[in-house]
Order: sequence, then structure tokens, then C-alpha cells
Amino acid sequence: MAFHLFWLVATSFLHLAAGHSHHGHYQDYVQAPIQEPSLAINGIPFDTRAYWMRRANQALSDLVSPCPFGAFGTVIVNHTDGSGLGELVCIGANNISATGNPTLHGEMAAIHNCTAILTDPTGPYNLTASEAQDAFASLSLYTNAESCPMCASAIRWAGFKEYIYGTSIETLIEKGWGQIRVASIEIFERSFDLSSPSRLIGEVLTNETDPYFLWQYDPSYPCPSGCQRVKGSCSAIEE
Repeated sequence: MAFHLFWLVATSFLHLAAGHSHHGHYQDYVQAPIQEPSLAINGIPFDTRAYWMRRANQALSDLVSPCPFGAFGTVIVNHTDGSGLGELVCIGANNISATGNPTLHGEMAAIHNCTAILTDPTGPYNLTASEAQDAFASLSLYTNAESCPMCASAIRWAGFKEYIYGTSIETLIEKGWGQIRVASIEIFERSFDLSSPSRLIGEVLTNETDPYFLWQYDPSYPCPSGCQRVKGSCSAIEE
């Protein structure tokens, strides 16, 4: 559902009891569902969350194409600058095919890009390495699909204030994607020893993120906007 959200605050002092689990593969956890899209989470209204999740989808077109096979896009946002929607710091998209680097998932690419932007001596921030590390505690990472355990762990190590995802790992698996069956919430549950708190907000705007991952293993599913079927795959329409 487009408006199904849950959140979890990760701190050193919070202990989780048994709760919901996915397919029996994930550690039991407690989640607090938020049913109303009008509710603000961390003071950020749903409309703003939706804007940035759409921007994570758009990162694909900006960096790769409107229909890459690995359609994982990410944006990193500063919601503390007081400018309403917030400030876009950097974007990233799955870059494995272009680089041959199997770790360059969308989230990892975005973190790499943000680090370069934050520490660029000629850029808008000009932070030291230490200041850049501290800056992540004020930033929110939006990604159009739930992070794999590598990326979810990187998000926690970076100390992001928030991590917001769209399509769930469970949905990806159901639609044919090979995934490591560890939910982000389990990574958060097991990272309470870290000093930085972080909030996890899941399944945001899934009616718009899911279609980016439904055509790859279903030849009858329509291609994303701006793309067409070519030899069983979706390719960008040339103008």
C-alpha cells in the first residue's frame, strides 16, 4: 500500500520484544505502524516524504536511464536547513554494471557521492573529513527499495538521522529478485550498541516504487514511463 509506514528508533537504550517477522527468515521485532499519511514523522509530513521518494526514483533517469535493470535509486537530504522540503545533498543509483564494482548499490553510490561533495574544497560545504562524518547525523537517506544488509549496515555505520525506503525486500523476493533475506529492521535491532540514533521508516509510496522492480521477471508487466520492450527487456525510448 502507498501509505503503509512503520518506524523504529534505534538507540543504545531501547530493547525490542518479540513481534512481527517476514516469512520466518527475519529476527522477531516490534514495529509501530503509522496508518495515516497525514501524520508527520520526525516532524516531516507525508507529502514531503513522497516528494523525496519520487526524487529517488528520478535519480535513475538522472544517472543511468529511466529503466535500468537494477532500478535502485537513492537521494540524501538535509531536513534541518529550515527550507520546507529540505535540501538535496546528493543522489546515487546502482552503478554495478557501469563500474564492475559489486558493492556500488544505489545507497553505497550515494554515500560515496555525498562524501565527495561534503569534503570538496571548492564545493558548497568544504568540510573536513571529520566534519563530513559528523554531518551524516543530520541527514536523511531515501531509497526506492529496502536496503540489503550491506547497505543497511553502511547506513547505520554512517549514523544517518533517518533511513526511508519504498519497496520491501519481501516484495522483491516475491517478484523474482535474488536477495539476502535480512530485513533492515533486523540490522537496526542489532546495532543498538552504536552511539548514533537513527530512525527507520519503511514502505513509503510503494505504489510508485514497486513498478520499477516488477517488469524484470515478468515479461507481461509494462515498462516504466519513457521505456519500451526490446527483446524481452525494457529500454529507454530514443528521442
